[in-house]
Amino acid sequence: MNDLDFSGKTVLVVGGASGIGNGIAQAFRQRGAEVHVWGTRAAAADYRVDEGSNLAGLHYAQVDVSNFSSVDAVQPPFAALDVLVLCQGTVLYKRQEFAMPGFERVLDVNLHSVMACATRFREMLAASRGALITVSSVAGYGANIGNPAYAASKAGVISLTRTLAVAWAGQGIRVNGIAPGLVDTKLTKVTTEHPERLQRALAQIPVQRLGTPDEMAGAVLFLASPLAAYVCGQTLRVDGGLGL
Repeated sequence: MNDLDFSGKTVLVVGGASGIGNGIAQAFRQRGAEVHVWGTRAAAADYRVDEGSNLAGLHYAQVDVSNFSSVDAVQPPFAALDVLVLCQGTVLYKRQEFAMPGFERVLDVNLHSVMACATRFREMLAASRGALITVSSVAGYGANIGNPAYAASKAGVISLTRTLAVAWAGQGIRVNGIAPGLVDTKLTKVTTEHPERLQRALAQIPVQRLGTPDEMAGAVLFLASPLAAYVCGQTLRVDGGLGL
């Protein structure tokens, strides 16, 4: 038996249209799962490969997760759900997060919608004795000077992961998460597209390189699999040693 074979399983990756979420979605698809993804654009055709998107073989739906009533109103095209991955995220630069509209926007997407999506699918996950996996960030463990909302929201996701794990373990739902380090996606271009800034960042990473969406996906596959059957409430740092 292959513990990383997800044939016959249904997976939903919120934020799965691009970046880390897309890498996770494709990893599940490649291992046999029926994979659904939520994104912000009107249609799958609105995403481009050069933006880090590959929606081949995935079932796409547009859902604004910061609109919590929209999350509640979603009628999913699947009757059962085995794995829910919550990878939605945004960040605002140029000190926009120091003003309340920006701060609230980031918290709504990065933290509040995680709770909205988790509760929306709790019953399905309980029925399948499934797995809920959050995607936070190493920023949740320390200061992020220019982005107070991003850091606070990711710290909140790490805490929420622990709390939901305790609250829902008795229902058969395993809740865990990953905290990625610096991964080359559209959200990190403020660093990756500036050579001097990138070199300073790489100097802080023991393995001396950026992470990839595929590497983040490996950790998620493990947490969703029977290999992690006794792992509960943990957030696994996948950061090349950055947090050290």
